[in-house]
Amino acid sequence: MRILAVCGSGLGSSFMIEMNIKDVLKELNVNDIEVNHADLGSSTSDMADLFVIGRDLAESASNLGELIVLDNILDKEELKSKISSNLKEKNIL
Repeated sequence: MRILAVCGSGLGSSFMIEMNIKDVLKELNVNDIEVNHADLGSSTSDMADLFVIGRDLAESASNLGELIVLDNILDKEELKSKISSNLKEKNIL
């Protein structure tokens, strides 16, 4: 499975989300998921199985595929909750 964190520029916010996703996956003892980050303009649906993005860009990312939309990109508990739910739905957790 591949997860891509996406933001407008592909530098700060998406990189921070990528690091937080990696921390969450480590806390959940999930090791076989590839996590990267990119900007919205260059992101394509074949780049990942799951995209994580802030609410402000969610509508623009609707063509990418399955999204986890964060109300607050700084809230690690929200991220953990949404990642956990998604992985449980996929029987990964």
